[in-house]
Amino acid sequence: MTSATRDPRGHLPLLLAALSMIGPFSIDAIFPGFPDIGHTFGVGEVALQQLLSVYLLAYAVMSLFHGAISDAYGRKPVIVVAMGIYALASAAAALAPGFGFLLGCRIVQGLCGGAGIVVGRAIVRDTMHGEEAQRMMSKVMMIFGIAPAIAPIVGAWLLGIDGWRGIFWALTAFTVLLVLGITRFLVESHPVEKRTVFRPRPLLRGYLAIARDLPFWPLAIASSVNFSGLFLYIASAPHLIRDVLHLGADGFPWLFVPTVTGMVTGAFISGRVAGRVSAAKTVGWGYAAMLSSCALSLFFALALDTPRVPWSTVPLALYGCGVQMAFPTITILLLDRFPNQRGGVSSVQAFGSLITTAFVAGVLSPLLSSNMLYLALGATTLCGTGLLAWLWYGAMERRRLARATAGAASEVVSQLERNEPG
Repeated sequence: MTSATRDPRGHLPLLLAALSMIGPFSIDAIFPGFPDIGHTFGVGEVALQQLLSVYLLAYAVMSLFHGAISDAYGRKPVIVVAMGIYALASAAAALAPGFGFLLGCRIVQGLCGGAGIVVGRAIVRDTMHGEEAQRMMSKVMMIFGIAPAIAPIVGAWLLGIDGWRGIFWALTAFTVLLVLGITRFLVESHPVEKRTVFRPRPLLRGYLAIARDLPFWPLAIASSVNFSGLFLYIASAPHLIRDVLHLGADGFPWLFVPTVTGMVTGAFISGRVAGRVSAAKTVGWGYAAMLSSCALSLFFALALDTPRVPWSTVPLALYGCGVQMAFPTITILLLDRFPNQRGGVSSVQAFGSLITTAFVAGVLSPLLSSNMLYLALGATTLCGTGLLAWLWYGAMERRRLARATAGAASEVVSQLERNEPG
């Protein structure tokens, strides 16, 4: 069966899940190697944190272009080229002679690492609609949810083989295999006749049109800050595991396993209820789980004399479940705001989300990671912000429906009046 006739959805869940793993592995796998990197280059905690911040900032900036470029040149070429460059940057990082060179490699990784997840969301909407798209998004996120748990465990294991450099060699090998799989199995979902021209002025006009769409903003805010509440703990993992919970390099599963268990469960539930439960109810369940997690985290932070596992980390299972229950539905709603610019919308969403996570990693995490109560308060604030944004969107939708209903009623009355005799 040729690529022209193959079902474009055949290998999609596995390919998109593997692409979405690039982000978590780029972040979480290197956490166990932080002390080793610091010792190699003679740098401290603040400098090491920049390995995360520069990656996220580069990821965020380039995410504005991945979708638009794929709208112009096709989904598959953008992913293949970006992942190929990512593999080269990973190999260069493994050979880094100095810390500045390593930071430069992290920037290149960030510029390319987001192509898969940004363009992948557009591929889902190119090939599927309605509840089928939600189920696919949930399936991808369920597989993706395993990555944050595996990444630090793999990173700690690789430390015993080739130190921190082995982590980057593993990223290189994974990405090379991924490029081969994409080249062989991914079918182009964005035909030439639907492509747009990639020029700065039309691109800017498209982004301005998205920015002027008022309902886009609460959806974008909700999708960004929901995960940021969880990411606050993930970004704080090196300090949290070693200095707050007093665990070694093998202690990362205490943080990541509950988180990932919840994320996989939430994605599974979201896929199961697609088409059976309304979007509002699905997202509402997600926020109920996230807020319950925040309440438990605050309780244990206040009740325990000293933070300890499992109580200090097990509430994250609920938060991860809530995030993944809400995320697929909110993402579909976002992409459907602009059916002809799904790549661009996905780019803008990713940009906002990554700017938020970069702020969490570079500012909030260093400020809050020394105390479980501070972390719980930070996550609660972020979750509350997402909930307010979702309620704002719901209010706008109710007003829109009320206006549409009133307009339809007015049209019926006018039609009856025109048809009255005499």
